[in-house]
Amino acid sequence: MAEHSEESTVTEKIEEEPRKPAGSSSSSSDSESDCEEPVQSSSVKAKVYRLFGREKPVHQVLGGGKSADVMLWRDKKISAGALSAATAIWVMFELVGYHLLTFVCHGLILSLVILFLWSKACTFINKSPPRIPEVSIPEDQAVQVARTLRYEMNRALAVLREVALGRDVKKFLTVIAGLWLLSMVGSSVNFLTLVYILFVTLHTVPVLYEKYEDKVDAAAEKAMAEIKKQYAVLDDKVLSKIPRGPLKDKKH
Repeated sequence: MAEHSEESTVTEKIEEEPRKPAGSSSSSSDSESDCEEPVQSSSVKAKVYRLFGREKPVHQVLGGGKSADVMLWRDKKISAGALSAATAIWVMFELVGYHLLTFVCHGLILSLVILFLWSKACTFINKSPPRIPEVSIPEDQAVQVARTLRYEMNRALAVLREVALGRDVKKFLTVIAGLWLLSMVGSSVNFLTLVYILFVTLHTVPVLYEKYEDKVDAAAEKAMAEIKKQYAVLDDKVLSKIPRGPLKDKKH
């Protein structure tokens, strides 16, 4: 009898215990899968191809300052004004035939005459003369520009030296193609027109790329895959048979 009573109490305790819902294990697995989803999505986002291998937004790639705001048309009035001024200068010099030195001299003459007459008129009518701000080039900015130019020139010279040593056939072909393309552009247009084309390009291409970057990156990924495929064929048939220069410089 005692054993029977003990068994009955044990079964009662088991029945009184709260039963876990059948979906608890599935819910825990669902939560684990939910936790895994952002990790997988982040890894997928990390593998998205970006043009030129960039990892920053377009605004930060362009500098992230006022110049980037102008090129990306953050302030449409300033961007439109800069593009209109560049167009007016190009029309004045290229279509009208105005010369740069003549334009600078005439502009200075007109400005000095207006300011001189204004200052003299203010003395006759007993008014304060015009406030002409003192314009000077800051030393730190001039040094920064000089350092940037020096760094870029040294890097270009290093690339040319590496190409001349025959160490990288791919870089050699890239530099030759770039110089040939630049020479073709230089023979077709003059320097001012080239500068104007670059200015217009900087004010149109970045903003269009920022607007359609997903489509452009997808197309660029396909194009780069095809270029790599064709380069692999060229390397296998032609470039691999070309003798290369020494890997290390000789010490004298």
